[in-house]
Amino acid sequence: MVYSKRNKSLYIDTEALSTLALVKAGLISPVERLMNKAEAQNVDETKMYKGVPFPFSFILAPQGKKNHQTLQTLKKDEIVSLINDGNIVGELIVEETFEVDPVQRLQNIYGTADTTHPGVRNTISRLGKIAVSGEYTVTYPLIEDNMKRIRNMITKTGAKHISSMMLAANPLNRAHERMIREAITNSDLLVIFLRKPFTSEGLRYDIRHNALTTFVDNFLPRNKVIIIPFENTYIFAGYNELILDALLAKNYGCNQLVMGKNHGGLGLYYDKNRLSSVFDRCQDINIEIKTIDELVYCDTCKTLVSTRTCPHGQHHHVHYDSASIMKLIQAGLIPPSILVRKEVSANILAALLPDRFENLQEMHYSLMPGSGLLEQQSEEQFYLKLIELYQTSSLT
Repeated sequence: MVYSKRNKSLYIDTEALSTLALVKAGLISPVERLMNKAEAQNVDETKMYKGVPFPFSFILAPQGKKNHQTLQTLKKDEIVSLINDGNIVGELIVEETFEVDPVQRLQNIYGTADTTHPGVRNTISRLGKIAVSGEYTVTYPLIEDNMKRIRNMITKTGAKHISSMMLAANPLNRAHERMIREAITNSDLLVIFLRKPFTSEGLRYDIRHNALTTFVDNFLPRNKVIIIPFENTYIFAGYNELILDALLAKNYGCNQLVMGKNHGGLGLYYDKNRLSSVFDRCQDINIEIKTIDELVYCDTCKTLVSTRTCPHGQHHHVHYDSASIMKLIQAGLIPPSILVRKEVSANILAALLPDRFENLQEMHYSLMPGSGLLEQQSEEQFYLKLIELYQTSSLT
């Protein structure tokens, strides 16, 4: 791609670049371009675009003094360079510029403009007051690589029925594992879109990816699952995220989207005085939405069960609350194995707290049974052995 240095420039962050690349690759089709003023207003009012549900307008309104000055001067058919981290990553042919109301934009995306909402707080700082529409091109290798990997996996396995799942795995727990197993039961291939946010909240992406890979590689059939990094930009953070998730999964070639029934986006709402749900909105997207019951550990059943089928009361249930499990891990505590598989816990703690122990080898030989041979032990192996000691029951 060749760009002219004489063009005017707009400066965009990686989150905007990733979103532009998703759309340009056809992964949120039928949206394939930046919307002009008339299109944007129509989508914000009707929540539809070209006969397909779409929750809010797709526009580019970058923040910043330089961007604002440039946007005020742009003319129709002018070519603008798109700059990210000092590099030219694309260009845009101007159709028109128009003013946007940042507060209304936030309301359209999140259902609120309250700055205590984390999504609103993150988005308001990067949202300008002038939008630009027009055809554009961008270069972003991650999206192209994701599409290629999925195509290659489908070709390799001959998969016909392809399920998908949007997963944060923050951290991966036993309920996630059960959902994954159920998803692959009636599918040739499961695509797990592992969320990769642009914020630093929770576990780092590489730690979550390694933990999920540990489970997939060691405890699932080969060639049944592929993990794809999914940069869930601000457009996927609103209360209509499931509609966009469904569009993305369908355009990646998936037949089904699997989610838990406790997902926040499944709530009912009134639309033109009629009680509706996300299922009504997804009918025109042409992808099956499959929901899985909330799973808990029952101390009477002694196993993982659905809240819908377990006959025992809530006081017998251990819930798979990600925030609570994360607090244990961040405190350096090993979650009980009924919550997180020991191999996953060891993988996460070793990565999250490297070099935690002084004289690790000495501790290992002092506390753990072994083969009698002096062997170098990793922190991950230390945690695995420690968990085994916790599970010893003869003295408890």
